[in-house]
Amino acid sequence: MTDQALNRPPLQTSRPTAEVIPAANGRVPGMTQLVLLLAGSCMSVLGAVLIAPVLPQMSAEFAGIPGVAVLVPLVLTAPALMIGLTAPFAGLVVDAIDRKRLLLVAMVAYTVFGTMPLYLHSLGLILGSRILVGVCEAAIMTCATTLIGDYWSGATRGKYLGLQTLVAALAATVFLTVGGVLGASGWRTPFWLYVAAALIAIPMAKYLWQPARPEGHRESRRLEPMPWRQMLKPCLITLFGGITFYALIVELSYVLTGVGFTSTARIGVIAAVMSLATALGAVAFAKLSHLSPRVLVPAEFALIAVGLLVVFATGSVAVITVGAVLTGFGTGILLPTLLTWAVNQLTFPQRGRGTGLWTGTLFIGEFICPVILAVLITKVGGLQPALAVLGVASAVMALVTLLVLRTERRPLNVSQD
Repeated sequence: MTDQALNRPPLQTSRPTAEVIPAANGRVPGMTQLVLLLAGSCMSVLGAVLIAPVLPQMSAEFAGIPGVAVLVPLVLTAPALMIGLTAPFAGLVVDAIDRKRLLLVAMVAYTVFGTMPLYLHSLGLILGSRILVGVCEAAIMTCATTLIGDYWSGATRGKYLGLQTLVAALAATVFLTVGGVLGASGWRTPFWLYVAAALIAIPMAKYLWQPARPEGHRESRRLEPMPWRQMLKPCLITLFGGITFYALIVELSYVLTGVGFTSTARIGVIAAVMSLATALGAVAFAKLSHLSPRVLVPAEFALIAVGLLVVFATGSVAVITVGAVLTGFGTGILLPTLLTWAVNQLTFPQRGRGTGLWTGTLFIGEFICPVILAVLITKVGGLQPALAVLGVASAVMALVTLLVLRTERRPLNVSQD
């Protein structure tokens, strides 16, 4: 369908026409819907970082269990793997059945499975509950992101998808702190926070709605074919983007310790500064969404490359912090760029599957990041050299995307709804 048929201005304009998509009953999405969807999006962050501070206590609790050194870290990382594996299937359900209904079921199930470690006494069963938490997170992330794409379009959609990254970065810092505070009274205590999902589901049931299918898509309940070729580029780039995004989140404390900086409190401050830089990158995206992926993606990977190489090149804590900030800022712009680009490829009947595919790709990249870095460390003889290899790979990706994305000239604040 052409832009003229949609009564849109030409592609080169940076001013989109349709900002808000009203529901069939006349309701128009506003701040209430945005806050609820952003709160739902934070559930994957809650699962990823909340219990990180209590892992040593869990290891001590289950010290006699064979394989405890592997199983306890998996309690933290298993949800991310399950998001990567199951988000595309959640997207299929979203397109075939209903966005809102799946979101509400997943939020309640998230509370049920998330609080199971409060009373489970088997490490194997706890790990099983965490796998189920990941399945719920996949559905929640896919539904929440799809509904943002459904409710808003154009520059507003890009702004709110960028806000997802901002809120997630800030939530990670908050949940780490809260997990540490609650963990002081026992490793099980932080799991009470999973009750929040069921509480949030109550206003979701009242204030969210299933969007009406657009004219032209109502006569058939068969799934509309996906634009696989158009989705291939943003998803493949996102796979590598997930690796670069997660690298310093996982490894920054080890880099600082390796150069003799052992103050846990100060390491936490530097990690928080990097998270803040990621959040600022997400804010900056809203100002840059008039540009195309052809311009933004290579520039973002170039910035990430510079940041990682700065971290490699020095033993100075101050300079390492500068490199971490540059990397965090670059990934903070990169993720909403890739997400908005992917969502803008999709029509309403395709949006759930496309969003699920993108979400799964991102989390697979995050999950394999520590594995790739571990292999690189053994090959190049240290963590900082391994990060240098990743920095060089990011620079190569900047050049590759500059060449490959020559046809991606549509501004990110212009969508095809």
